[in-house]
Amino acid sequence: MKRREFFGIAAAAACAPAFAGATEMAKQIKITGLETDVLRYPPGQITYDAIHEFGTEGGDVVLRLQTNAGITGWASIDFGTMPGGPKVLQSILQDVVKPVLIGQDPSFPKRIRAKLWETVEYAGVQGMNNFAISAVEIAVWDILGKAAGLPVYKMLGQYAESCPVYSMCGWYYPNDDDLSHYKRQLTTAFEEGFHGAKIKVGRYSLADDEKRIKLAIDIAGPDRKIMVDANQKFSVAEAIQRGKVYQEMGCLWFEEPIVPYDHAGYGEVAQALDIWIACGENEYTKYSFADLINRHGVDLVQIDSRRAGGVAEWMETGAIADGAKLPVASHGGGAVDLQMLLSMPNAIYMESGNGSFKGHSETLEDLKMVNSAVLAPERPGMGSELHPDHIAKYKV
Repeated sequence: MKRREFFGIAAAAACAPAFAGATEMAKQIKITGLETDVLRYPPGQITYDAIHEFGTEGGDVVLRLQTNAGITGWASIDFGTMPGGPKVLQSILQDVVKPVLIGQDPSFPKRIRAKLWETVEYAGVQGMNNFAISAVEIAVWDILGKAAGLPVYKMLGQYAESCPVYSMCGWYYPNDDDLSHYKRQLTTAFEEGFHGAKIKVGRYSLADDEKRIKLAIDIAGPDRKIMVDANQKFSVAEAIQRGKVYQEMGCLWFEEPIVPYDHAGYGEVAQALDIWIACGENEYTKYSFADLINRHGVDLVQIDSRRAGGVAEWMETGAIADGAKLPVASHGGGAVDLQMLLSMPNAIYMESGNGSFKGHSETLEDLKMVNSAVLAPERPGMGSELHPDHIAKYKV
């Protein structure tokens, strides 16, 4: 017998029990249906960052995957702006994704991801296509967690029992020239128990930034952290100029100073400044994160659960960051993000906002904060299932 034949037979024999187990599982559970709803929210509090306006209209796409085991996997993708976005995403899920998913075994999430990547290859694995893949992965893992009777972080390999959390509360507000509303939001965040707050900068002059930062630091006091976020506003040169001021004032990190696709520019900014450069919320897939990290353009890797590409892509991106000795934080925050953060040794923060832990969650999972850390979810699955009355109230 030739050497290659011997090892081939040995490998097949070793894998036989695993294949048998997978075959048995395939007989037990299949994806049998896909349903979507579009939710539209009425105008609310208007807020601004350096380049966007929020609050005039928002919406969600809710995804439900049914199985022959009677388990439904849930996901929802939110849009803070872009009014037509939810309908586009719904169309991709119904017309492109659904035919691929029906009949698939949810216990093979990475294989499902690969099939979806192949399906959307012509238009690319970015943008709305990746929003759709992320939604599917979240819903698939919700099925797996519910089937096992476990929160997903326990299936991924739990590392922590809680994750530090900060409040993104320092927006620009209309008719707030005296910064009274801004000051009230920061005060509220610290009264609620947050040990850190993030503020927006870059909409106006550097002098205006300095005024906002000084006020935030004065309210925070010596034992709390202030971070600044420019939302892609600056050129490389202006990012370096303003960043030197931010670091001298004692800010913890400088977030999204320039456009996300200029990885070489991020490398220049990070090299010129001592303050942490935080970015990643607008990166798609682990390959983009790997390039950014290889260019030494980031000190804090921020992963967005919609754009990152789903649970597996989240975890793989976190591992790449860990290999580069970089910390990870989430962009946005909720039970879904928390599942992955609790499974990563390099996770240091989940982003949240004022009132997030006051018992008014739109999901069945109601998160709790103790000493500025959010506690691990308790319900099986991803914690992504929405209250029925929330869907009924806002469904288009």
